[in-house]
Amino acid sequence: MKHKISIFWFRRDLRLDDNIGLYNALKGEYPVVPIFIFDKNIIDDLPKNDARVTFIFETLQKIRQELQEKHNSSIALFYGSPKIIFKTLISEFDIQNVYINHDYEPYAIKRDARIKEFLAGLNVPFQTYKDQVIFEKGEILKSDGNPYIVYTPYKNKWKELFDIRKLKIFTSEKLLDNTIKKINLPTVSLSEMGFTKSHIKTPEYNASSSVIQNYEDTRNFPAIDNGTSRLGPHLRFGTVGIRSIIKKAIAEENEIFWSELIWREFFMQILWHYPHTTTKSFKPKYDRIEWRNNEQEFEQWKKGETGYPMVDAGMRQLNQTGYMHNRVRMVVASFLCKHLLIDWRWGEAYFAEKLLDYDMSANIGNWQWASGSGVDAAPYFRIFNPTTQITKFDKQLEYINTWVLDLNELTYPVPIVEHKLARERCLSIYKKALD
Repeated sequence: MKHKISIFWFRRDLRLDDNIGLYNALKGEYPVVPIFIFDKNIIDDLPKNDARVTFIFETLQKIRQELQEKHNSSIALFYGSPKIIFKTLISEFDIQNVYINHDYEPYAIKRDARIKEFLAGLNVPFQTYKDQVIFEKGEILKSDGNPYIVYTPYKNKWKELFDIRKLKIFTSEKLLDNTIKKINLPTVSLSEMGFTKSHIKTPEYNASSSVIQNYEDTRNFPAIDNGTSRLGPHLRFGTVGIRSIIKKAIAEENEIFWSELIWREFFMQILWHYPHTTTKSFKPKYDRIEWRNNEQEFEQWKKGETGYPMVDAGMRQLNQTGYMHNRVRMVVASFLCKHLLIDWRWGEAYFAEKLLDYDMSANIGNWQWASGSGVDAAPYFRIFNPTTQITKFDKQLEYINTWVLDLNELTYPVPIVEHKLARERCLSIYKKALD
């Protein structure tokens, strides 16, 4: 006789505490089998030493260990296509409910719709919850019912609607004894999926009072180790919940830190309302730009061999660590699109491959911002001077000297393009496309 169970499907919410979907599953009538699916439709195209796959795998091992040691239970790990995995689960268990938290990316929306339809055919409810954001989908709209496409009014509306007194923390961690007791749940190894362990480590985040309180003063200086929180990958994969971080930011009364968290939700709702921006510019006329798309120059940019020290430092930091400081991201993105006139989609795809904190909505939003083609973007005539950025934000060359070890060697490349020439060329090409 099959066990009557509920399933909680982990995705972008890899934590046992303050997890809304998990909380509701555990409060239900049936013991819960937690699962995670390494979706082959997503990971098969990734590099075989992808640091994010390693991070997810190691996080799941910690979850498994906690469930085993404290609750005499476990988590089932699968590699494959989600629908095929659910067919297997249906054959092994008498599934009463499936619980998830929402995902807003185009592939995830289609995937979840397919799973919901499959389960509906078997009369299995598919219960979904809002977990990775404070506000989602159509919750923040203009008075005419349309979504905001400018950040500041969106932020103001967000703050107007937000009430910390109504911000509930869901104590899912207190209900974990309701997970299914030890039965042989399947598992999978990195090697079985064709992956090797990455040497790149995902750093712990630091949302301490000092980091948040000093954020405005330190966030633009890439040489300062604790100038930013490193929350990116942890919010992306849900190893920390947004509600606890928002509460912390508000308690510390740091407006700038709080606003950065709202930017994340702004870009998420833009992608949800305008999914075409995954491949097309939000402002259609920007797709008329005649990009040079010089492949050799793109390779030099990727390797950090442009002859512009801040650009090269950023790209080398990214390649070696999976991280790049946000100020430097703006510089390297502007340089690719405006100095080299290479399509923002090329840069977006490279960041998507390399960034530990890669999040489709933020990556697309920020690349379109840098190229001028997105919502609330930098105007096309705003072109970062990569040399004056050094004098403003790395005057002592501490950041650059950390990553560009050959800066003073004869082998260091000469600038790939002269700034004044590149600026004039960019203005001419953009003007031609936009007029």
